[in-house]
Amino acid sequence: MTAPHDPPTRWWSRPVRVITAIEIGLAATATVVMFLCVLLQAAQRYLPFDGFTWTGELARFCLVWLTFVMAGVLVTMEGHISLEVIDLVKNPLVVRFVRVFACLVVAVVGAGFAVEAYDLMVSTGRLRSPSLRLPMSWFYALPMLGFLSTAIRATVAAVRFAVHGAPATPAHSVVGAE
Repeated sequence: MTAPHDPPTRWWSRPVRVITAIEIGLAATATVVMFLCVLLQAAQRYLPFDGFTWTGELARFCLVWLTFVMAGVLVTMEGHISLEVIDLVKNPLVVRFVRVFACLVVAVVGAGFAVEAYDLMVSTGRLRSPSLRLPMSWFYALPMLGFLSTAIRATVAAVRFAVHGAPATPAHSVVGAE
């Protein structure tokens, strides 16, 4: 039985879950690679030869990728940074308006950042990172996908809140994928 604010299961439920799993998998991979790079950096201090310069660069890249790949997932799961003080307001129309407005702001910012990340992908074609020699256009691919995911997911959440209202308490489940 679904609560009054929950829409019925939709056809897009499975694809949303698959995309979410892919994004979480990318983030988990970035976390593991970052951990291993930092571990290798620490071990290099005690080795008799020069260290690998690429470990620090890759660890920083993984931190960026982890941050931006998970942004959309956090919006969908309502795990992003937010002020939940509005949830204490008794008027459901005010809560609905604020939640929709907040999601729309996140969607616009996510779309703007996705456009900028795409522009950086296109404009940095010949640039390479100093140690890894990774094309910088590849570096911006994951942030662009993360921002695009954030914009789409925030737009879906805004529509859902506008149509069905905001849940009484934060759901901590995938919004739009019931």
